[in-house]
Amino acid sequence: MIKIFLLSAIAVCALAAEQHHSHDQTGDVITKPAAVDSTPGPVTVTPAGAVRGSWMDSRLGRRFQAYRGIRYAQPPVGELRFQPPVDMNTYTSEVDASEEGPGCPEPVDSTVYYVDEDCLRLNVYTPENNSSRKLPVIVFIHPGGYYSFSGRSDLFGPHYLLDRDVVLVVINYRLASLGFLSTGDSVAPGNNGFKDQVSALRWIQRNVAAFGGDPGQVTIAGCSAGSSSVVLHMISPMSKNLFHRGIAMSWSPMGKEPLPSHQLDLAQKQASFLDCPTNSSRAIVDCLKTKTWQEIGYSLNTFWDKYGFGFDPISFWTPVVEPDVGQHRFLSVQPDEAVRSGQFSAVPLLVSQTEDEFFWKAFYVTRNETLRDRMNAEWENIAPISFNLPEKNFAAASRRLKAVYLGGKPVEDTPERNKALGKLYGDSWIGLNAHRLANLMCRHSPQPVWYSVFSYIGNRSFYEDPVTGKPAGVAHHDDTIYVFSQSYLRPPIQARSPPPPAPQDHLMVERMTAIWYTFAKNGNPNPREGELPELSSLDWPVMNPEDRKYLKVDLEFSVHEKLHEKQLEVWDELYPMKF
Repeated sequence: MIKIFLLSAIAVCALAAEQHHSHDQTGDVITKPAAVDSTPGPVTVTPAGAVRGSWMDSRLGRRFQAYRGIRYAQPPVGELRFQPPVDMNTYTSEVDASEEGPGCPEPVDSTVYYVDEDCLRLNVYTPENNSSRKLPVIVFIHPGGYYSFSGRSDLFGPHYLLDRDVVLVVINYRLASLGFLSTGDSVAPGNNGFKDQVSALRWIQRNVAAFGGDPGQVTIAGCSAGSSSVVLHMISPMSKNLFHRGIAMSWSPMGKEPLPSHQLDLAQKQASFLDCPTNSSRAIVDCLKTKTWQEIGYSLNTFWDKYGFGFDPISFWTPVVEPDVGQHRFLSVQPDEAVRSGQFSAVPLLVSQTEDEFFWKAFYVTRNETLRDRMNAEWENIAPISFNLPEKNFAAASRRLKAVYLGGKPVEDTPERNKALGKLYGDSWIGLNAHRLANLMCRHSPQPVWYSVFSYIGNRSFYEDPVTGKPAGVAHHDDTIYVFSQSYLRPPIQARSPPPPAPQDHLMVERMTAIWYTFAKNGNPNPREGELPELSSLDWPVMNPEDRKYLKVDLEFSVHEKLHEKQLEVWDELYPMKF
């Protein structure tokens, strides 16, 4: 059994893979039913060279062009492993982008889901590649805790957004140790996964006009790890002038403590898993370069086996503030300091979280007697792992959080305790970071910030009750269900939904894609007069430091103030941050 959980999609992925997919001899996932289209694929001639794609049909039946698996950087193999990406500037022959490329290595069955180290690829989707009218560009950076998921079309597909007049680009970047190894010195200063994203953004600036996109109107969007990436691009000097708006869904790098300057401990652990020496950075990297990508990628689960608690922590890897060892630094200053001092690219920004985020993590603990008993017996040692608490004063912080969230009571499989523990998981990993991002930006950015919470419970979710098969809340990633087709995980939402339980799902797709479209086009999520009737009831105010209004996205739009601020007071008490 594959232990990786794709940040909440374990059961859903496995079920969807069995019910909806087969695979060809290359391991590429084929979604059934797959219509055979004998029409020659479209060709786009870019400054880098000619690229041949394929045809797809949107949710509402619009035909559009798809160019998948395009290399934006040289394959990061051999001596390029653990090195910054090398941009792909030209192609020596026509690029066949008619089929899906690989995802980056992670411990999945490669005969079912195609992964490979040669994964610095992107997908481009466009309604028209030779129009004189250049369209706004949306670049999506996928979630996954910096160790899972991919930008492939079966996970984050274009079939909803391409009913709008946008060019969509979805990118891969290196994951886990292959992307974020950081020894704190010149051997591996770190952040290569983010530098991959920068390389992709540079490729887009050079080439997207050929696909009908406007390189002067680029919106970067991301969820979870992708959301944190969006914020870091706002701060990184490497990303300056490569984008013009941002959408940050459910995470940010503004957390409980400053970012580290290295993660040498993770590098040493990775080395030890593969019988490599751990006595120096050079010895670690030189030895890991002799290992296959399968040995490195498939060893990911060992981090949880040896150093985790169940599937906690949710992520091991983090951005690092790179030491200056002569390299181009992606990040050289703490994110919150950068915002307070104005050292960032100020762009219009949407910040959001879901209503319940990681609420389902409680069930994994309370419904497993061994984990439940261990968490209760060793609370002060387990809480820092499960809730990502800094080492300093972790015992006192653990006790304080238990008092506030659980009333000092043990964890149990009851509705009340599950809800309380679920809130603790959600706030510790997502709620606090989103709150701090929105509050910092609305105070210090000269550009507008809009804040929202996604509260709609539809027909599907990244967590579905194992008994009823229905959503039990609004989980982490659930907002992406209404922006992207996700054929590897679930059937598509049709243009007109079937009868209950969720006849409104198709309307939520229309609303969410309309918000993204008008924001990408105009830098404001509110439609202009007479445009987008699906948003006719939307009046989303800009967030300001005084009343801190936010939008609740549900069957109806509604505006409220001070999102979850009361329940987050304990975090500000334990880990103060100056706004």
